[in-house]
Amino acid sequence: MTTQATLQVRRLEPQDEPEVLSLLTATMAGGPTGTRSSAFYTWKHRDNPFGASPGLVAEADGAVVGVRLFLRWELRHGDRLLRAVRAVDTATHPDHQRRGIFKTLTLTLLDQLDREEGIDLVFNTPNADSRPGYLRMGWQEVGQLPVRISPVRPIRFLRGARAANAANASGSASAVATPASTEAVTSRLPSAADVLGHHDEVQALLVRRRVSDGIHTPLSPSYLWWRYAAAPGLDYRAVAVRRRGELVGLGLGRLRHRAGLTEFTLGDVLVAAGDDAAARRVLLGARRSGVDHVAVHAAPGTEIARVARTAGYLSAPGGGIGLVALPRPGCPDDVLDQGRWRLSLGDLEVF
Repeated sequence: MTTQATLQVRRLEPQDEPEVLSLLTATMAGGPTGTRSSAFYTWKHRDNPFGASPGLVAEADGAVVGVRLFLRWELRHGDRLLRAVRAVDTATHPDHQRRGIFKTLTLTLLDQLDREEGIDLVFNTPNADSRPGYLRMGWQEVGQLPVRISPVRPIRFLRGARAANAANASGSASAVATPASTEAVTSRLPSAADVLGHHDEVQALLVRRRVSDGIHTPLSPSYLWWRYAAAPGLDYRAVAVRRRGELVGLGLGRLRHRAGLTEFTLGDVLVAAGDDAAARRVLLGARRSGVDHVAVHAAPGTEIARVARTAGYLSAPGGGIGLVALPRPGCPDDVLDQGRWRLSLGDLEVF
């Protein structure tokens, strides 16, 4: 009879990165870029403008067999800035599963942050496999953030959607989204960096946009640069709309393959308050990018929600992206109200 090695839980250190990347790859494949690179890890967990990610590892016989990282985030809620973290990268080595490592690392890291920093909120978008574990630890369902899909090539899209459903049901790797080859669309859309490099006009557009009183990520030119221009291994593109030379609309999104289809995921759409015409031009411009379909989050009451249907965007099958949250003491009660959230796909789609 063999005995399992004693587990030691400790803080994640920079020198743990190679073992952590290897463990994440073994349990969660290559992630949004296709490979768990050091560059992407650094961008996500060290260069994040909201701060470096706190993390814990579990060791057995000197080897890292479990990891848990929380991604720092900030959310604006009316006049209040919420200090949040997002439960993101977590993995347990197959030889050490069913030992409670996921729960131990998650609750220990949460307790550490409560004691040392006093965070306001934890939130994330778990998949169907991990959601029950979060709910057992006290997370609560917020609801689904609505997504709209615009099939550019309807017949091809329907065939791909059927293939994706079959792959999801079987657990096939073909259901996983991967970076897209952009040869067909490069000439049609400029890179996000090309547009975001004009910081002054981006800032002017941000000043003119409607700032929601719901729960949202505060935007700035520096944040947008980090999110869409600096992300290594991800090809973010821009739909820029100008009126008499002035930037009046901006869509920022990523090209990716899913089940044989090429999708343009619109992460953020920025227009001046009430400028439905600019919003419509962004949505239509995304459709002309050469992809099979476009996806966008259309929060109720926004310019995007008002014009999406007439621009060819329909409610996505399944409703949207499931959000869960764990409020900490002192957090506003309405963070569990789905109607208060105003996140974008850019807040969610690679994290």
